[in-house]
Amino acid sequence: MLYLSEEEVRRLLPMREAVALMRTTFDELGRGTAVNQPRRRLYVPSGPVLHQMAGAIGKYFGTKIYAVHLKHGFHFFFHLFDAATAQPLALMEANFLGQIRTGAASGYATDLLARRDAGAIGVIGSGFQARSQLEAISTVRKIREVRVWSRSEEKRNAFAADCALAFGIPVVGTRTAEDAVRGCDILVTATFAKDPVVEAGWVSPGTHINAMGSNNAQRREIPADLVARASVVVVDSIEQAKMEAGDLLLAWDEQDWQSPRLMELAHAAGARKSSEDITLFKSLGLGVEDVAAGGYVYENARALSVGRAI
Repeated sequence: MLYLSEEEVRRLLPMREAVALMRTTFDELGRGTAVNQPRRRLYVPSGPVLHQMAGAIGKYFGTKIYAVHLKHGFHFFFHLFDAATAQPLALMEANFLGQIRTGAASGYATDLLARRDAGAIGVIGSGFQARSQLEAISTVRKIREVRVWSRSEEKRNAFAADCALAFGIPVVGTRTAEDAVRGCDILVTATFAKDPVVEAGWVSPGTHINAMGSNNAQRREIPADLVARASVVVVDSIEQAKMEAGDLLLAWDEQDWQSPRLMELAHAAGARKSSEDITLFKSLGLGVEDVAAGGYVYENARALSVGRAI
């Protein structure tokens, strides 16, 4: 069995390949040939939370387990198994695995849902996940400009400088969240906020939104009136959304969950009907995404003799 470090995983999983993997993953989910198990959480009285999610696709199945303590940090691991024999194949440090595949899923959703001419990006948040969101979008659309806002002026300006250099695109920090959002074609929210970070009136017709910061039933980044304006609401899994998509759970009643404007990403091709539609992808992150990405990393590692046997 191989052991792969964070840096090895990061090197073996380029974003363009990860977006293609997500396309295949959701195609297989749509056909019923891939399996996803929604996230489960164990709350420990002393403060930590243990998270577990799993899936199966193609030659592999696996599970990601991660422990989080708000005061002491987080630890992510992914276990990959052979689908034919149940033989353990790899154990990977999985912080970057999750970051990259989360960005890639939004990249795939953007390719399906954003206008073809969308090139102005607004980003709320300047942390770990925001960077991969921007990288993934840059693989599916020609970006003209990026405006980013977060609570720390120092961090948003550093993020802007880093992304401009890394991706070769104009990125600037803005004074307010509204300045980042108004006039954008694609909006990304990637925060730890409990309450909405944007206002519906800031968002122009035709905007595509990737809301990926919250996977907690009591937290949301998107206000209810903006969810109501969306012509299409896409989730990676309706089953999982009903458990942890606070952006929807805090905005909707039971009837809304039956609306034809709600669909899974596996069935979202052609969902945008007009250049004026507001489209919303509520990203939660699926275990099967980790399996697809982890399988690719494992195959690359074997081909390049990367990692160590354990």
